[in-house]
Amino acid sequence: MQLTTIVYFVLGLLLLIGGAEILVRGASRLAVAMGISPLVVGLTVVAFGTSAPELMVGVQTALSGQSGLMIGNVVGSNIFNVLLILGISALITPLVVAQQLIRWDVPLMIGLSVLVLIFVQDANLSRGECTILALGLVAYVAFTVYQSRRESKAVQAEYEGAFGASSSTARTWPVDLLLVAGGLGGLALGSRWLVDGAVIFAEALGVSQLVIGLTVVAIGTSLPEVATSIVASIRGERDIAIGNVVGSNIFNILAVLGIGGLFTRNGIAVSETAIAIDIPVMVAVAAICLPLFFTGSRLSRWEGLLLLGYYIAYTAYLILAATRNVRLSVFADAMLYVVIPATLLVVAVTVVRSLRQRASVG
Repeated sequence: MQLTTIVYFVLGLLLLIGGAEILVRGASRLAVAMGISPLVVGLTVVAFGTSAPELMVGVQTALSGQSGLMIGNVVGSNIFNVLLILGISALITPLVVAQQLIRWDVPLMIGLSVLVLIFVQDANLSRGECTILALGLVAYVAFTVYQSRRESKAVQAEYEGAFGASSSTARTWPVDLLLVAGGLGGLALGSRWLVDGAVIFAEALGVSQLVIGLTVVAIGTSLPEVATSIVASIRGERDIAIGNVVGSNIFNILAVLGIGGLFTRNGIAVSETAIAIDIPVMVAVAAICLPLFFTGSRLSRWEGLLLLGYYIAYTAYLILAATRNVRLSVFADAMLYVVIPATLLVVAVTVVRSLRQRASVG
């Protein structure tokens, strides 16, 4: 593996992160200057901006015929966002969960994850199915705009302060347009270098593009979400740390798979491993959010530690599988028959206690 490949990979990753940051700043200020609610900016522009690296990588992999990287990037990013980002954020400070997330956004994230699992049962995500996802993106943005008009001024002010999208500090339109253009340019170039480097990594290490997508590429493209959520939790912002993750996961499915798949000729090919293991893990990770968020409408430190532990276990599984380690079957059996059932039991007990407490208060 040449040093040039590593350099281009790292530069591509840096361009993706920097491009996303510039894009978010420019687009947020433009949106507020146009009179768009700061809440909509937070749930759409910022969520889309932090998912922009995944989108650009998805388009680039579609154009280059590397569908394994696209699926791995989306699935890996969604798993990473929930388990690692929320896990670390909750360890910093317990996170308050808005009722809107419990009633609407989290069930939507779960439903979309299940829909992807259903779509790929024939080992392909067709262009027609990608079109459905892309249209779902339009519907989601429209619904978010509608919901924002019903939010209180206090909630809107919170998102305005959190993302720095204040109309009083808005820059001139030409500067903001240059920021958006520069951000998109950085994303386009960075995604190309990152994908080219990732393909060479996969070939040199003798592992599949899916594994590289699930790990290296997924972590790299999720760094904007890492920064946004951790900074929000340190600042004590209400539910932005969680909202950013959930919103980004929704955008990953609707935008990256939906729009990215439209650039392919015959849809996105999906491996048996992704269908049997990785996508079901994405569904399970999305589903576990609902009971965890429901209990006390908050994500506690022990729940954050639980999520973080599962990400370590999932990464360990990927490494054991990629290296064909003889301990893989023992590790898988321990997770399947001991750790996961124990976790479900603890979560069930916690949910029952929460329901009893709410009933007694009511």
